[in-house]
Amino acid sequence: MTIDSGSARALTGPLAEAQEFGDSLRKDFPILQRVLHDGKPLVYLDNAATSQKPRQVLDALNAYYERHNANVHRGVHVLAEEATALYEGARDKVAAFINAPSRDEVIFTKNASESLNLVANMLGWADEPYKVDADAEIVITEMEHHSNIVPWQLLSQRTGAKLKWFGLTDEGRLDLSNLDELINEKTKIVSFTLVSNLMGTVNPVEAIVRRAQAVGALVLIDASQAAPHMVLDVQALEADFVAFTGHKMLAPTGIGVLWGRQELLEDLPPFLGGGEMIETVTMGSSTYAPAPHKFEAGTPPIAQAVGLGAAIDYLSAIGMERIAAHEHAITEYAVERLLEIPDLRIIGPRSAVDRGAAISFVLGDIHPHDVGQVLDEQGIAVRVGHHCARPVCLRYGIPATTRASFYLYSTPADVDALVDGLHHVRNFFG
Repeated sequence: MTIDSGSARALTGPLAEAQEFGDSLRKDFPILQRVLHDGKPLVYLDNAATSQKPRQVLDALNAYYERHNANVHRGVHVLAEEATALYEGARDKVAAFINAPSRDEVIFTKNASESLNLVANMLGWADEPYKVDADAEIVITEMEHHSNIVPWQLLSQRTGAKLKWFGLTDEGRLDLSNLDELINEKTKIVSFTLVSNLMGTVNPVEAIVRRAQAVGALVLIDASQAAPHMVLDVQALEADFVAFTGHKMLAPTGIGVLWGRQELLEDLPPFLGGGEMIETVTMGSSTYAPAPHKFEAGTPPIAQAVGLGAAIDYLSAIGMERIAAHEHAITEYAVERLLEIPDLRIIGPRSAVDRGAAISFVLGDIHPHDVGQVLDEQGIAVRVGHHCARPVCLRYGIPATTRASFYLYSTPADVDALVDGLHHVRNFFG
């Protein structure tokens, strides 16, 4: 990649290794070879919204449709058996990837939003001791994606339960000063993100889980911004549910995951009704299949699950520890370089410690939409807006942010291109 303005730095040590690592992977991603406006190469820094897909995932999707396409389960012909083996094989890969005690604890959904809604609706329809009713309290945080706010608002409105939340510190971290007060004997569910999609903050899971366990509350963790970037071990997290999505971790859109503890999945009612999730059906009543199929009504996202399995194969071959270390080096370099730009303010942690690879910022009084448009003219793809986390913007008194987010194929050269682009933005707006 060519940096136009000459601001790129000579790379040594970990940064040189990070450049080599990212460059070695980019050949697997056809879209990263694109040349955009006026011959400028694509600099893709919108990975928190969706990741690009390696050829290995694209090939797996094509192979499925060209050779194995059929509906899964129950079919006795060859294609149905092959499709079922691929679909259920993807479940095995997910279970291993997140260290689930059982493959039957892995539920396929269409995205993390559906996974979160699934849990909210199960608890609204559940019997005691899980039922959320007018005497219950629900705890979330102010940094959540809307997908982990709106389902709980709907459940609160429907049941009369009280919705409460952790606030944010000025540095973009959770304010746990009222932890024991907020999570109490009335709390039925605590649902929070492992990594903020806007600020990149990595949250203190252990302290929250320990307090929830002490009062008998369930815990749901939104790992959408964690699963692509770090080791995700559901047993180590000790939560009751973990949700994430495939398209942020090299897989196709249309596939998500909900992991839940086996005993909870056995006790809680299904969310959707239809084919596949039943055991027996009469005109008067129905009984349900065991988990996970109890929660997978209708034709599932078969090809998407196959793609997710291929994405997990790709990530696992590299190693999530190695990916996390690479992204930490890129993020540390990006924070350092961004803070050199006059009038630039990072929203969230200014340190690379306990933060993920998404960095949101404002640049003086230039509207983020204008920043994004001028960067796009330089071939640099970032995200602008409130990133489905508007309460965070309200907390910090800003209308929106520009967000640059990195992944395993990102390089220090991408960071340099972003910094050059932002200097161009400043010059453009005087």
